[in-house]
Amino acid sequence: MKYLKEYRNGENIKLIAAEIQKVTTRPWTLMEICGGQTHAIAKYNLQQLLPEEIQLVHGPGCPVCVTPQEIIDRAIAIAAMPNVIFCSFGDMLRVPGSDRDLLEVKAAGGDVRIVYSPLQALNVAEQNPTKQVVFFAVGFETTATANALALSLAKQKQIDNFYALISQFLVTPAIQSICTREDCRIQGFLAAGHVCAITGYRQYRSLVKKHQIPIVITGFEPLDILEGVLRCVRQLESGRSEVENQYQRAVTKTGNTVAQDLIKQVFKVATQQWRGIGEIPASGLVLSDDYSGFNAEQTFNLPALSISENRGCISGDIMLGLKKPGDCPHFAKTCQPQQPLGAPMVSTEGACAAYYRYQNQVESNESAVSNSTNR
Repeated sequence: MKYLKEYRNGENIKLIAAEIQKVTTRPWTLMEICGGQTHAIAKYNLQQLLPEEIQLVHGPGCPVCVTPQEIIDRAIAIAAMPNVIFCSFGDMLRVPGSDRDLLEVKAAGGDVRIVYSPLQALNVAEQNPTKQVVFFAVGFETTATANALALSLAKQKQIDNFYALISQFLVTPAIQSICTREDCRIQGFLAAGHVCAITGYRQYRSLVKKHQIPIVITGFEPLDILEGVLRCVRQLESGRSEVENQYQRAVTKTGNTVAQDLIKQVFKVATQQWRGIGEIPASGLVLSDDYSGFNAEQTFNLPALSISENRGCISGDIMLGLKKPGDCPHFAKTCQPQQPLGAPMVSTEGACAAYYRYQNQVESNESAVSNSTNR
């Protein structure tokens, strides 16, 4: 299959791994931003192909993991209301709220439906005009495009029973925030290729210049990731810091300008709360004034909710690259996919879910801290 088999070719993978071994002379800590990359690293056991000096840590690129507890609780409150059809991607249903999750709301009689796209939720609204249909719009720039399209169509068609509960994040401010932390030990980033397919990569140049840190836009297959590591290490070993585009088959410098225009039309930039990380200025998207009528939070006028975060989950430390799932005392014990303490164990892009699913391939007890060096 084109663009899959050639990027999983074992002989080429060995050649790239050998080249990484050859050019590495010192310890380096690299962060892959996207949870999809984390799953590929675990699935193909890529860490084991790298020299022990190279440590891969996992970033905040899982939309389910970073959605704040408050939004989860609001979703649950709306889904439990009568005359509401609540539509969501499947992995949000098992994320624990303060008291229960969306799956328990569904079991108690709530009309909670799994959809695979926001357009499917829009169709549900068209087919059920006497119901109020709410779509749980989560994600980064990639899903923001599809969410913006659905809301734009809803406006054009004057569909007045369709709403969105928004939890949208922007990647670049998150990288900026990580770079400015005193405890940051990341020395290079593998940026998420699919996000850059939308945004392009011009926005990373100022980050690289300010923090003197390499950023390589990277895909999701084994060869993509290893080549991203190789490019990053070559820069670090030679004292360079640049933006490089490994994922040229999908990413251009300017990105998808049609998608960017659509996002700007429907959303506006706002401060965002990231679960486990905290508030990051200008790191989220909310509905623009022209689309405020689709805002589920305003429409359903929710009362103040009593938020209760599970203190046992160390998702923040994991998504900041300070710890790995195996460092958590609850991992694969009191926290498992069927009974998760936090979102990283249930999300299809969660680091804990990746380690749990592929735990025979990864060294789950390795510590990001012990193998890192300060930048």
